[in-house]
Amino acid sequence: MQTITKYLALVVLCVSVQLINAQDTIPAIKNEKNIKMLRHLKTVVEKEEKDFLKIEVEAINKRLDNGEITLEEAQKLKMEVAKIAALNIENRIGIIDNKIALFERNDYGLNRDEKEVKLGLAVDGEEVFSVRGKNKPKKYDLRTSSDFVLAFGLNNAIIEGQKLDDSPYKIGGSRFLELGWAWKTRVFKNTNFLRFKYGYSFQINGLKPDDNKYFVQQGNQTVLEEFPEDLKKSKLSVTNLVFPVHFEFGPSKKIDKDTYFRYSTRNQFKIGLGGYAGFNIGTRQKLKYELDGEKIKDKQKRGFNTSNLVYGLSGYIAFDDVALYVKYDLSPIFKDQIVDQNNISIGVRFDVD
Repeated sequence: MQTITKYLALVVLCVSVQLINAQDTIPAIKNEKNIKMLRHLKTVVEKEEKDFLKIEVEAINKRLDNGEITLEEAQKLKMEVAKIAALNIENRIGIIDNKIALFERNDYGLNRDEKEVKLGLAVDGEEVFSVRGKNKPKKYDLRTSSDFVLAFGLNNAIIEGQKLDDSPYKIGGSRFLELGWAWKTRVFKNTNFLRFKYGYSFQINGLKPDDNKYFVQQGNQTVLEEFPEDLKKSKLSVTNLVFPVHFEFGPSKKIDKDTYFRYSTRNQFKIGLGGYAGFNIGTRQKLKYELDGEKIKDKQKRGFNTSNLVYGLSGYIAFDDVALYVKYDLSPIFKDQIVDQNNISIGVRFDVD
């Protein structure tokens, strides 16, 4: 194993695979290549004009040999074409020198409005593949932005007629995870105090029964029963696809630039109140135990009478991108039960833009 690891490390060092990010490194690399090409082009231009001059002089000499013009006229024509060639060389090289100076002075090259963006893979400095695109100029007023949403924390159930302290689920062991994408739109034109936030999320709500119990589906009822063996793990996971909607309010800072302006909520407090609705897309129970000295993992993918439609209330109090997050399902975890159970979660939420 150590030998394989050493060889892999050697291959990695030799190949030197690296990702190319155009916004930081490609402009400099591209400009360097362009400058090198333009410097070479200067010698090409000079040779090209001299070759043209040679052809012109040969044509004049041919006319002189044929008696079409006198020696004096031939000399005069040669001086004229030589002067034109010299000016062409001077002007064309001057244009190239200006382009070189522009590349040396700026990362963006010859076009400030649309920077080229390229993402790809390079091996030993040589591109293997790349994807090109354009960065368009910033919009003057961007009222809608988007964030990646990550939330996790403790999960449990509010059971009808019981206190949360009497929950049959482990307080610390039952957890939830939420991953999604959210858009945020400024409601009013001239203030950013109120924002409308909407998107989609995958919520995974986990319940770990206490006292060596597990979930059993008995017809249209789902109950907890004691497992005949000593359980190392008992967990029910309910996965939902939901579409959250929140009204977010709080202060923000206006940033004015020459060509655009933005409202920033960096290092600001914010409060979001709203709810969500969606669908149950999967339910699974995982059991781990030992039987006759053999470790067994049992994964049961069943309906367990969980609600197909889910909906609830949620809210958060945040500073910058980190929030204290609470969500509560108004829909019961299990449908048509004698006693309703509603999922409740509390944790931290990150909205990363």
